Amino acid sequence: MTGQDHSTFNGAGERPGGRRGARPRVAVLLGLAAASLLAVSGVALAARSAFIGPFNTVTTLTSAVPANGDVNPYGIVTVPRSVGQLVAGQLLISNFNNSGNLQGTGTTIDEISPATANQPAGTAHLFATIDPAHLPGPCPGGVGLTTALAALPSGYVIVGSLPTADGMSDTAMAGCLLVLNSTGHVVETIAGGPIDGPWDMTAVTRGPITTLFVSNVLNNIGATAAPNGTVVRLRLFSFPGHAPRVFDEDVIGTGFPTRTDPGALVIGPTGVALSERDTLYVADTLGNRIAAIPDAMDRQAPLPNGGFTVTSGGSLNGPLGLTIAPNDDILTANASDGNIVETTPDGNQLVAKTADSATGAGSLFGLTVAPGTNGVFYVDDGDNTLRLLH
Repeated sequence: MTGQDHSTFNGAGERPGGRRGARPRVAVLLGLAAASLLAVSGVALAARSAFIGPFNTVTTLTSAVPANGDVNPYGIVTVPRSVGQLVAGQLLISNFNNSGNLQGTGTTIDEISPATANQPAGTAHLFATIDPAHLPGPCPGGVGLTTALAALPSGYVIVGSLPTADGMSDTAMAGCLLVLNSTGHVVETIAGGPIDGPWDMTAVTRGPITTLFVSNVLNNIGATAAPNGTVVRLRLFSFPGHAPRVFDEDVIGTGFPTRTDPGALVIGPTGVALSERDTLYVADTLGNRIAAIPDAMDRQAPLPNGGFTVTSGGSLNGPLGLTIAPNDDILTANASDGNIVETTPDGNQLVAKTADSATGAGSLFGLTVAPGTNGVFYVDDGDNTLRLLH
């Protein structure tokens, strides 16, 4: 991958090999003594276990196709709090294609009740249909809803748009982020500046401040892979009853490879998720790796060359969707086969599980672990359904 920094990352915000303070000899001896006592007493140290390790069942929960026929579900997120039409624990799904299967023309967001121990998933119902002719602000090119999807505790939903006129990459435009209220109406657009083809997104809310991390794929894109992809950090004031407003935006990662593609429209950095250590993980699809941007919340200058490499190759096969498991491992959905892969923060690929054995390649995009759920929800655009690996 041209220009790629292949430095690896140790999951703690440092390059490996950095100098650390020497441990006092007493501490080392105490550690050895404790280990010896455990061995003598017959207590086994627990081996690292994978969150998805026990999961071997795939259940198709419901269709994600709304009444207008939109297909190609991309983004998926769990509603954190009940406000208006939004119900805590339900799933929102964004659709990228219209009923004619033209990419970059989908305009709908579904809301679905997830499966529980006592009842199956509910039928998808419409949360929003977005009319590109009646937006409250600029969104260059119109509406084509991407994997970039977030639901805020304040009752607002933010979704990315990478629109086309005819489903082809040569008509793709910069798009925007669309801000919807809890009844599914667009109240604001976030466009221009570093927003150029918002492809995926994650959101972190701390008090009245929401921070968005957005991967962008259209910056001077062409048919040949080039390091044009970026990750942008946006900060918003987000109070209940008041539309969130951007007060800061920064590019925190550059140099991710992107290119146009006749089957996928564009390929570039997709899934993003923030760890509790403020490390942002990015699914570098063309680089076939998971990248890391440490200190993502406070970084003042962009990390070049696509960030640090957490892991590459192995079971990864064009990673797209990305989320953090309850054990802090990284879950990624492969573009080039039907697998979900679990990787530790230090880059150890623990397991790969088949999530789509029928259509396989090109079917998996967004995935999420709903709070309290012993499984992984994901969208399958091979048959336009919501599925559960459990």
